[in-house]
Amino acid sequence: MRRCGEQRVSKYCANELHKIIAEEWRRESGNDGWHKRWEAALCRAYGRADDALKDKSLAPYSVRTTASVVILSACQIIAANCGDSRVVLCRGKQASPLTVDHKLDREDELARIINGGGRVVDWGCLRVEGVLSMTRAIGDHDLKPWVVSVPEVTFTTRSEDDEFLILASDGLWDVLSNDDVVKLARYELRQRRKELKKDDTSSSPLCYVAEELLKIVLDALSFDNISIIIVDLKFPERRCLPRAEKRDEKQT
Repeated sequence: MRRCGEQRVSKYCANELHKIIAEEWRRESGNDGWHKRWEAALCRAYGRADDALKDKSLAPYSVRTTASVVILSACQIIAANCGDSRVVLCRGKQASPLTVDHKLDREDELARIINGGGRVVDWGCLRVEGVLSMTRAIGDHDLKPWVVSVPEVTFTTRSEDDEFLILASDGLWDVLSNDDVVKLARYELRQRRKELKKDDTSSSPLCYVAEELLKIVLDALSFDNISIIIVDLKFPERRCLPRAEKRDEKQT
């Protein structure tokens, strides 16, 4: 039942969160600049999704999802994250994380939980109230007000050296480092691009790379949710959002 509930929460966010963000962007009319406008719109959208999940007909109170969102313009990459999913940019052959996981190994998150009256229990790893190793999530209303749904938002100016983005849940990052993932993905993507030039009927190179990463993680016996999205920043005419996943409970 719990796993079924997690699937319902993640699917709700996958189906609705982008619509809510668009509504909040149109509604926001602050005069503090577009950075502040996006931050406000994203925070309100995550909050609305979290509030919607107070309805127990959608999901039990005790389940949750992480949520990573990327908004691309011609000159900016806007990344929002809540939980321990992660967004990583490949820039000039290097891995550049655009989000920081919301975990109790972060001093600021640990202090926020404790100062707010929450308990942190060490059961093999640190957990909020002895239950959850994340400090932020959409849902899990049993652990409010400590586990909040407020995303952290980053702004990155695009560069000609940018190759691709990877959005993935912790099932990938628990097994492979940022550098390893980018190195593997970059090699496979370049190989597939060469093949695509020879045969335009080939399947998307991004889909292939996501599937290859999934195979590596499964071979490494990752037991957590695995969702992987790759966004090509070099070939906008071929851009798509392929996803490889073992289970879809967490990544949005």
